[in-house]
Amino acid sequence: MKAVRFHGINDLRYEDIPIPQIRKGQVKIRPAWVGICGTDLHEYLGGPNLCPTTPHPITGETVPLTFGHEFGGTVEEVGDGVTDYKPGDRVVVQPIIYDGTCSACVEGLQNCCWSNGFVGLTGWGGGLAEHIVVPTSTLYHLPDTVPFEIGALVEPLAVGWHAVKISEFKKGDAVLVTGGGPIGISVILALTARGADKIIVSEVSSKRRESALKFGAHYVIDPTKEDVVKRCRELCDGAGVNIAYDCAGVQVALDQAVHSTRARGMIVNIAIWEKTCTLVPNDMTFKERRYQGVATYSIGDFEEVIDAISSGSMDPSDMITQRIKMTEVLEKGFKSLINDKENQVKILVEVGGDK
Repeated sequence: MKAVRFHGINDLRYEDIPIPQIRKGQVKIRPAWVGICGTDLHEYLGGPNLCPTTPHPITGETVPLTFGHEFGGTVEEVGDGVTDYKPGDRVVVQPIIYDGTCSACVEGLQNCCWSNGFVGLTGWGGGLAEHIVVPTSTLYHLPDTVPFEIGALVEPLAVGWHAVKISEFKKGDAVLVTGGGPIGISVILALTARGADKIIVSEVSSKRRESALKFGAHYVIDPTKEDVVKRCRELCDGAGVNIAYDCAGVQVALDQAVHSTRARGMIVNIAIWEKTCTLVPNDMTFKERRYQGVATYSIGDFEEVIDAISSGSMDPSDMITQRIKMTEVLEKGFKSLINDKENQVKILVEVGGDK
Protein backbone atom coordinates (compact mmCIF):
# COMPACT_ATOMS: atom_id res chain seq x y z
CA MET A 1 0.00 0.00 0.00
CA LYS A 2 1.01 3.64 -0.36
CA ALA A 3 1.99 5.74 2.65
CA VAL A 4 3.68 9.03 3.52
CA ARG A 5 6.65 8.22 5.75
CA PHE A 6 8.98 10.34 7.85
CA HIS A 7 12.60 9.19 7.63
CA GLY A 8 14.36 12.14 9.26
CA ILE A 9 14.89 15.88 9.07
CA ASN A 10 13.68 17.21 5.68
CA ASP A 11 13.08 13.63 4.55
CA LEU A 12 9.45 12.80 3.80
CA ARG A 13 8.69 10.02 1.31
CA TYR A 14 5.64 8.74 -0.53
CA GLU A 15 6.37 5.04 -0.75
CA ASP A 16 5.14 1.45 -0.72
CA ILE A 17 4.93 -0.44 2.57
CA PRO A 18 3.22 -3.71 3.56
CA ILE A 19 -0.48 -3.71 4.44
CA PRO A 20 -0.78 -4.09 8.25
CA GLN A 21 -2.25 -7.34 9.56
CA ILE A 22 -5.13 -7.27 12.01
CA ARG A 23 -4.98 -8.99 15.41
CA LYS A 24 -7.33 -9.70 18.28
CA GLY A 25 -9.00 -6.55 19.64
CA GLN A 26 -7.95 -4.46 16.66
CA VAL A 27 -9.75 -2.75 13.80
CA LYS A 28 -8.53 -2.12 10.26
CA ILE A 29 -9.50 1.29 8.88
CA ARG A 30 -9.38 2.99 5.52
CA PRO A 31 -8.48 6.62 6.37
CA ALA A 32 -10.61 9.24 4.62
CA TRP A 33 -9.18 12.74 5.20
CA VAL A 34 -6.08 13.52 7.26
CA GLY A 35 -4.99 16.85 8.72
CA ILE A 36 -1.38 18.03 8.71
CA CYS A 37 -0.42 19.17 12.21
CA GLY A 38 2.16 21.67 13.43
CA THR A 39 3.78 18.76 15.27
CA ASP A 40 4.33 17.04 11.93
CA LEU A 41 6.06 20.19 10.68
CA HIS A 42 8.30 20.34 13.78
CA GLU A 43 9.38 16.75 13.20
CA TYR A 44 10.07 17.38 9.51
CA LEU A 45 12.04 20.58 10.11
CA GLY A 46 13.92 19.68 13.28
CA GLY A 47 13.27 16.07 14.23
CA PRO A 48 13.17 13.33 15.05
CA ASN A 49 11.84 14.58 18.39
CA LEU A 50 8.61 12.78 19.25
CA CYS A 51 9.32 10.21 16.55
CA PRO A 52 11.62 7.68 18.26
CA THR A 53 15.12 6.83 17.07
CA THR A 54 15.37 4.02 19.62
CA PRO A 55 12.55 1.49 20.11
CA HIS A 56 9.55 3.14 21.75
CA PRO A 57 8.66 1.44 25.07
CA ILE A 58 5.11 0.67 23.93
CA THR A 59 5.22 0.31 20.14
CA GLY A 60 8.81 -0.91 19.84
CA GLU A 61 9.10 1.13 16.64
CA THR A 62 11.59 3.68 15.36
CA VAL A 63 11.79 5.95 12.31
CA PRO A 64 10.88 5.65 9.51
CA LEU A 65 7.25 6.03 10.58
CA THR A 66 3.99 6.83 8.81
CA PHE A 67 2.70 10.34 9.55
CA GLY A 68 -0.89 11.41 10.25
CA HIS A 69 -2.65 11.65 13.63
CA GLU A 70 -5.64 13.85 12.75
CA PHE A 71 -8.06 11.60 10.89
CA GLY A 72 -11.03 9.34 10.69
CA GLY A 73 -12.17 6.72 8.22
CA THR A 74 -14.23 3.64 7.50
CA VAL A 75 -13.88 0.32 9.31
CA GLU A 76 -12.79 -2.35 6.82
CA GLU A 77 -12.29 -5.35 9.10
CA VAL A 78 -12.47 -6.20 12.79
CA GLY A 79 -10.36 -8.65 14.76
CA ASP A 80 -11.45 -11.37 17.14
CA GLY A 81 -13.22 -10.10 20.22
CA VAL A 82 -14.34 -6.79 18.70
CA THR A 83 -18.07 -6.18 19.25
CA ASP A 84 -18.43 -2.39 19.31
CA TYR A 85 -17.43 -1.87 15.67
CA LYS A 86 -18.25 -3.54 12.35
CA PRO A 87 -17.20 -3.10 8.73
CA GLY A 88 -18.69 0.06 7.26
CA ASP A 89 -18.73 2.00 10.55
CA ARG A 90 -17.52 5.59 10.38
CA VAL A 91 -14.94 6.41 13.06
CA VAL A 92 -12.40 8.96 14.22
CA VAL A 93 -9.10 8.03 15.82
CA GLN A 94 -7.95 9.39 19.19
CA PRO A 95 -4.22 8.89 18.66
CA ILE A 96 -2.76 8.77 22.18
CA ILE A 97 -0.76 5.59 22.85
CA TYR A 98 -0.51 4.75 26.55
CA ASP A 99 0.67 1.80 28.63
CA GLY A 100 -2.35 1.61 30.94
CA THR A 101 -0.20 0.65 33.93
CA CYS A 102 1.73 3.74 35.06
CA SER A 103 0.51 5.97 37.88
CA ALA A 104 -1.01 8.51 35.49
CA CYS A 105 -2.95 5.87 33.54
CA VAL A 106 -4.19 4.25 36.76
CA GLU A 107 -5.61 7.66 37.73
CA GLY A 108 -7.38 7.91 34.37
CA LEU A 109 -4.89 10.42 32.95
CA GLN A 110 -3.84 8.51 29.85
CA ASN A 111 -2.78 11.75 28.16
CA CYS A 112 -0.11 12.10 30.86
CA CYS A 113 1.17 8.53 30.55
CA TRP A 114 4.84 8.27 31.47
CA SER A 115 5.55 6.27 28.29
CA ASN A 116 3.01 7.83 25.97
CA GLY A 117 3.21 8.25 22.25
CA PHE A 118 0.91 8.94 19.31
CA VAL A 119 -0.46 7.03 16.36
CA GLY A 120 1.16 8.70 13.36
CA LEU A 121 4.21 9.86 15.31
CA THR A 122 5.37 7.00 17.52
CA GLY A 123 4.10 3.93 15.72
CA TRP A 124 1.06 1.74 14.93
CA GLY A 125 0.97 3.32 11.47
CA GLY A 126 -0.60 6.66 10.64
CA GLY A 127 -3.48 8.25 8.78
CA LEU A 128 -1.38 9.01 5.72
CA ALA A 129 -1.64 5.43 4.49
CA GLU A 130 -4.24 3.49 2.58
CA HIS A 131 -4.88 1.21 5.58
CA ILE A 132 -4.16 1.33 9.31
CA VAL A 133 -4.74 -1.13 12.15
CA VAL A 134 -5.42 0.24 15.65
CA PRO A 135 -6.89 -1.07 18.92
CA THR A 136 -10.53 -0.25 19.65
CA SER A 137 -9.41 1.94 22.57
CA THR A 138 -8.43 4.61 20.03
CA LEU A 139 -11.80 4.76 18.25
CA TYR A 140 -14.96 6.86 18.47
CA HIS A 141 -18.03 6.57 16.27
CA LEU A 142 -18.55 9.47 13.87
CA PRO A 143 -22.22 10.33 13.23
CA ASP A 144 -23.47 10.09 9.64
CA THR A 145 -24.28 13.81 9.81
CA VAL A 146 -20.60 14.76 10.27
CA PRO A 147 -18.50 14.59 7.07
CA PHE A 148 -15.12 12.88 7.22
CA GLU A 149 -13.46 16.23 6.45
CA ILE A 150 -14.85 17.59 9.71
CA GLY A 151 -13.97 14.32 11.43
CA ALA A 152 -10.32 15.07 10.65
CA LEU A 153 -10.66 18.26 12.71
CA VAL A 154 -11.89 16.54 15.88
CA GLU A 155 -8.35 15.87 17.13
CA PRO A 156 -7.07 19.50 17.01
CA LEU A 157 -10.45 20.75 18.24
CA ALA A 158 -10.19 18.40 21.22
CA VAL A 159 -6.91 20.09 22.20
CA GLY A 160 -8.65 23.45 22.50
CA TRP A 161 -11.70 21.90 24.15
CA HIS A 162 -9.57 20.21 26.80
CA ALA A 163 -7.67 23.43 27.50
CA VAL A 164 -10.87 25.39 28.06
CA LYS A 165 -12.37 22.62 30.20
CA ILE A 166 -9.29 22.24 32.40
CA SER A 167 -9.17 26.03 32.92
CA GLU A 168 -12.60 25.95 34.53
CA PHE A 169 -13.80 28.74 32.26
CA LYS A 170 -17.26 29.99 33.13
CA LYS A 171 -19.65 32.21 31.22
CA GLY A 172 -18.86 35.87 31.84
CA ASP A 173 -15.09 35.34 32.11
CA ALA A 174 -12.86 37.53 29.95
CA VAL A 175 -10.10 35.61 28.17
CA LEU A 176 -6.95 36.27 26.18
CA VAL A 177 -5.71 33.90 23.48
CA THR A 178 -2.11 34.47 22.36
CA GLY A 179 -1.58 33.09 18.87
CA GLY A 180 -4.19 32.75 16.14
CA GLY A 181 -3.02 29.56 14.44
CA PRO A 182 -4.98 26.29 14.31
CA ILE A 183 -4.81 25.63 18.06
CA GLY A 184 -5.67 29.24 18.87
CA ILE A 185 -8.71 28.88 16.62
CA SER A 186 -9.66 25.61 18.32
CA VAL A 187 -9.62 27.46 21.66
CA ILE A 188 -11.77 30.26 20.21
CA LEU A 189 -14.29 27.72 18.89
CA ALA A 190 -14.41 25.91 22.23
CA LEU A 191 -14.92 29.18 24.09
CA THR A 192 -17.64 30.26 21.68
CA ALA A 193 -19.44 26.92 22.09
CA ARG A 194 -19.39 27.54 25.86
CA GLY A 195 -20.88 31.01 25.55
CA ALA A 196 -17.84 33.26 25.97
CA ASP A 197 -18.65 36.90 25.30
CA LYS A 198 -15.24 38.56 25.71
CA ILE A 199 -12.53 36.76 23.73
CA ILE A 200 -9.39 38.82 23.08
CA VAL A 201 -6.81 37.50 20.62
CA SER A 202 -3.22 38.71 20.28
CA GLU A 203 -1.71 37.78 16.92
CA VAL A 204 1.04 39.30 14.75
CA SER A 205 -0.44 38.27 11.38
CA SER A 206 -3.16 40.55 10.03
CA LYS A 207 -4.78 37.65 8.14
CA ARG A 208 -4.85 35.51 11.24
CA ARG A 209 -6.40 38.39 13.20
CA GLU A 210 -9.14 38.58 10.58
CA SER A 211 -9.57 34.82 10.83
CA ALA A 212 -9.84 35.01 14.63
CA LEU A 213 -12.73 37.48 14.32
CA LYS A 214 -14.46 35.20 11.83
CA PHE A 215 -14.26 32.28 14.25
CA GLY A 216 -15.68 34.19 17.20
CA ALA A 217 -13.09 36.52 18.75
CA HIS A 218 -14.56 39.83 19.95
CA TYR A 219 -11.34 41.85 19.98
CA VAL A 220 -7.99 41.41 18.23
CA ILE A 221 -4.67 43.01 19.10
CA ASP A 222 -1.54 43.45 16.99
CA PRO A 223 1.18 42.96 19.64
CA THR A 224 3.75 44.72 17.43
CA LYS A 225 1.72 47.94 17.53
CA GLU A 226 -0.33 47.83 20.73
CA ASP A 227 0.46 47.21 24.39
CA VAL A 228 -1.29 43.89 24.98
CA VAL A 229 -1.34 44.21 28.76
CA LYS A 230 -2.70 47.76 28.69
CA ARG A 231 -5.36 46.88 26.11
CA CYS A 232 -6.55 43.83 28.05
CA ARG A 233 -6.92 45.88 31.21
CA GLU A 234 -8.82 48.57 29.30
CA LEU A 235 -11.23 45.93 28.00
CA CYS A 236 -11.66 44.39 31.47
CA ASP A 237 -12.40 47.41 33.67
CA GLY A 238 -8.78 47.69 34.71
CA ALA A 239 -8.56 44.20 36.19
CA GLY A 240 -7.23 42.10 33.31
CA VAL A 241 -8.53 38.84 31.91
CA ASN A 242 -9.66 35.90 34.01
CA ILE A 243 -7.79 33.37 31.87
CA ALA A 244 -5.01 33.59 29.27
CA TYR A 245 -4.47 30.70 26.85
CA ASP A 246 -0.93 30.68 25.46
CA CYS A 247 -0.97 29.10 22.01
CA ALA A 248 2.12 30.97 20.78
CA GLY A 249 4.98 29.41 22.73
CA VAL A 250 7.31 32.42 22.62
CA GLN A 251 8.70 34.38 25.55
CA VAL A 252 7.15 37.75 24.73
CA ALA A 253 3.68 36.23 24.41
CA LEU A 254 4.07 34.37 27.72
CA ASP A 255 5.09 37.60 29.47
CA GLN A 256 2.08 39.38 28.00
CA ALA A 257 -0.24 36.54 28.99
CA VAL A 258 0.97 36.62 32.60
CA HIS A 259 0.70 40.38 33.04
CA SER A 260 -2.65 40.57 31.23
CA THR A 261 -4.17 38.20 33.79
CA ARG A 262 -5.94 39.58 36.85
CA ALA A 263 -5.30 38.63 40.46
CA ARG A 264 -6.09 34.94 41.02
CA GLY A 265 -6.37 34.47 37.27
CA MET A 266 -4.99 31.55 35.32
CA ILE A 267 -2.46 31.17 32.51
CA VAL A 268 -2.96 27.99 30.49
CA ASN A 269 -0.05 26.74 28.41
CA ILE A 270 -1.11 24.82 25.31
CA ALA A 271 1.88 25.59 23.08
CA ILE A 272 4.73 23.15 22.58
CA TRP A 273 7.89 25.12 23.32
CA GLU A 274 10.94 24.72 21.11
CA LYS A 275 13.15 26.74 23.47
CA THR A 276 13.46 27.09 27.22
CA CYS A 277 11.41 29.99 28.57
CA THR A 278 11.46 32.06 31.75
CA LEU A 279 8.55 32.17 34.18
CA VAL A 280 9.04 34.56 37.09
CA PRO A 281 7.61 33.01 40.31
CA ASN A 282 6.96 36.42 41.86
CA ASP A 283 4.58 37.23 39.00
CA MET A 284 2.53 34.27 40.20
CA THR A 285 2.99 34.78 43.94
CA PHE A 286 2.08 38.42 44.41
CA LYS A 287 -1.11 38.18 42.32
CA GLU A 288 -1.88 34.58 43.32
CA ARG A 289 -2.02 33.57 39.67
CA ARG A 290 -1.99 29.94 38.52
CA TYR A 291 -0.02 28.42 35.66
CA GLN A 292 -1.55 25.29 34.15
CA GLY A 293 0.02 22.97 31.59
CA VAL A 294 -2.24 21.16 29.14
CA ALA A 295 -1.40 17.83 27.48
CA THR A 296 -3.58 17.21 24.42
CA TYR A 297 -6.95 15.81 25.63
CA SER A 298 -8.39 13.37 28.13
CA ILE A 299 -11.19 10.83 28.33
CA GLY A 300 -14.50 12.38 27.26
CA ASP A 301 -13.09 15.26 25.21
CA PHE A 302 -13.51 13.59 21.81
CA GLU A 303 -17.15 12.71 22.52
CA GLU A 304 -17.89 16.24 23.71
CA VAL A 305 -16.34 17.78 20.60
CA ILE A 306 -18.28 15.42 18.33
CA ASP A 307 -21.49 16.29 20.21
CA ALA A 308 -20.76 20.04 19.88
CA ILE A 309 -20.25 19.67 16.14
CA SER A 310 -23.36 17.50 15.75
CA SER A 311 -25.51 19.94 17.71
CA GLY A 312 -24.31 22.92 15.69
CA SER A 313 -22.75 24.75 18.65
CA MET A 314 -19.35 24.38 16.96
CA ASP A 315 -18.77 24.85 13.23
CA PRO A 316 -15.11 24.34 12.30
CA SER A 317 -15.59 23.95 8.54
CA ASP A 318 -13.87 27.24 7.68
CA MET A 319 -10.67 25.95 9.29
CA ILE A 320 -10.08 23.94 6.11
CA THR A 321 -8.07 26.15 3.76
CA GLN A 322 -6.76 23.57 1.30
CA ARG A 323 -7.43 19.99 0.19
CA ILE A 324 -4.67 17.95 -1.44
CA LYS A 325 -3.79 14.42 -2.58
CA MET A 326 -1.33 12.05 -0.89
CA THR A 327 1.14 12.61 -3.72
CA GLU A 328 1.09 16.35 -2.93
CA VAL A 329 1.78 16.17 0.81
CA LEU A 330 5.32 17.54 0.63
CA GLU A 331 4.98 20.27 -1.99
CA LYS A 332 1.41 21.49 -1.41
CA GLY A 333 1.10 20.42 2.21
CA PHE A 334 4.24 20.80 4.29
CA LYS A 335 5.86 23.48 2.14
CA SER A 336 2.64 25.52 1.99
CA LEU A 337 2.35 25.46 5.78
CA ILE A 338 6.01 26.40 6.16
CA ASN A 339 6.16 29.15 3.53
CA ASP A 340 2.58 30.43 3.47
CA LYS A 341 1.30 29.89 7.01
CA GLU A 342 -0.52 33.22 7.09
CA ASN A 343 -2.96 31.95 4.47
CA GLN A 344 -3.29 28.43 5.82
CA VAL A 345 -5.12 27.09 8.83
CA LYS A 346 -5.71 23.41 8.21
CA ILE A 347 -4.63 21.51 5.10
CA LEU A 348 -6.39 18.19 4.63
CA VAL A 349 -5.03 15.25 2.67
CA GLU A 350 -7.45 13.01 0.80
CA VAL A 351 -6.66 9.34 1.32
CA GLY A 352 -10.03 7.66 0.89
CA GLY A 353 -12.28 10.72 0.69
CA ASP A 354 -15.90 10.91 1.86
CA LYS A 355 -17.08 7.41 0.99
